[in-house]
Amino acid sequence: MLAQSARLIFHAALVGSIYLLFAGHNHPGGGFVGGLLAGAAIALIYLTGGLDAVRRISRFQPWTILGAGVTIAGLVALLPMLYGDAVMSDLALTFDAPVLGHVRVSTTLAFDIGVYLTVVGMVFMVFEAFADERATAADVAARDASEQAAP
Repeated sequence: MLAQSARLIFHAALVGSIYLLFAGHNHPGGGFVGGLLAGAAIALIYLTGGLDAVRRISRFQPWTILGAGVTIAGLVALLPMLYGDAVMSDLALTFDAPVLGHVRVSTTLAFDIGVYLTVVGMVFMVFEAFADERATAADVAARDASEQAAP
């Protein structure tokens, strides 16, 4: 029952994390809190299915997600310098879309996407680094033998 409810909660938490990412796009910070919520959803999957279930969530390696996030955030933070502005200045483009109406696209959203990917990549890396693989009986026997052989 826990595994079934975790799947439902996982998808709801991911939708919530995407909402938080976009809801904060006019003010920095939506990417971090959205990434934390996605990380909590990944932790829930780990608790119900172990490391293999976490690995099945994404087809990308954790360091690829983390690296892409840091790269996006870094480039977007430095982009205003090309226009003579200070680092992390907000650049925006506004236009009228046929269905959406007046739309404002800013570099703040791109920066938050980079932060979101960085946080999610770090969560994946934590589970890769610290999660125990299920030990086989041979692994346990070998560990016990080495502990008994030690003086």
